[in-house]
Amino acid sequence: MYREKTKEVRIGDVAIGGGNPIRIQSMTNTATGDVNATVRQILQLEKAGCEIIRCTVPTMEEARALGEIKKQIHIPLVADIHFDYKLAVAAIENGADKIRINPGNIGGADKVREVVKAASERKIPIRVGVNGGSLEKRFLEQYGGVTSEGIVESALDKVHMIEEAGYDNLVISIKSSDVRMCVKAHEILAKRTHYPLHVGITEAGTVLSGSIKSAIGLALILDQGIGDTVRVSLTGDPVEEVRAARLILRTLGLRKGGIEVVSCPTCGRTRIDLIGLASQVEKLVEDYPLDLKVAVMGCVVNGPGEAREADLGIAGGQGEGLLFRKGEIIRKLPEDQLLAALKDELDHWR
Repeated sequence: MYREKTKEVRIGDVAIGGGNPIRIQSMTNTATGDVNATVRQILQLEKAGCEIIRCTVPTMEEARALGEIKKQIHIPLVADIHFDYKLAVAAIENGADKIRINPGNIGGADKVREVVKAASERKIPIRVGVNGGSLEKRFLEQYGGVTSEGIVESALDKVHMIEEAGYDNLVISIKSSDVRMCVKAHEILAKRTHYPLHVGITEAGTVLSGSIKSAIGLALILDQGIGDTVRVSLTGDPVEEVRAARLILRTLGLRKGGIEVVSCPTCGRTRIDLIGLASQVEKLVEDYPLDLKVAVMGCVVNGPGEAREADLGIAGGQGEGLLFRKGEIIRKLPEDQLLAALKDELDHWR
């Protein structure tokens, strides 16, 4: 497994690589200079399960704001920097736990050395990020456009630039909105580096389409043992990114924790409002720190059997349902009492 052998890198008090759990990241979409709004969003993301958060730093005002933001949050803070190396240095001075740069647009090798010097003094890791959309002209010409090989060569070129400046506390990120290209690029890169990899499908899309696209791409990458930390990039509330990432990792068996809800697709046999009930159950279980499987099933064909396979389950009937616990029927209840009964079971779970 590649991730078992990658270099361990510490971002604040969170370790990635070296066989550590795959960490979930997201990025704020507030103005970083608006400290109150940014902190409020980060706290929401923490509650959803985010373990590392990134903020954009386009000006010195935002760089200075990082210090105040960091005082009020509980997860590592990453500064996203482009074009101006001074912003990277300022972000480090203001307490960033990691910085994300593309050395190709930061101002040349001498400017990269300045960033490396500041990071080295404080032992701050650098994430080298290359996206298919920002591939340099020389790699476009060499590989005949944006290709997996070109993305990898560009990333390794930047890594070597930082290594030559005397630093190897690195994380690599290569992304593309093309799923197959992104998968192939990670397959190539994983064989050529020992650094931990941050993986994701960039510009994936809105919550529905982006979650599906990310699930496909991340599954193909992660299931090969590639990837040490992930972000699901969605056009929407960043909390949805974290929820999607948690579900992807749990589905692949790469992370545990949180309640898994399984529910049937409904059909003409369904005699209760299963769609509404399943949605309510999914919302209900978000705040329970339990590692359980909860089934919400709609009829007597598969319902009882599936419900028995879960830790807790509901199997619907004609305006009523059976409540199961560990394969045993607890009781039969009217439809309008099922949700409350399930909540009571969760409240007293042992």
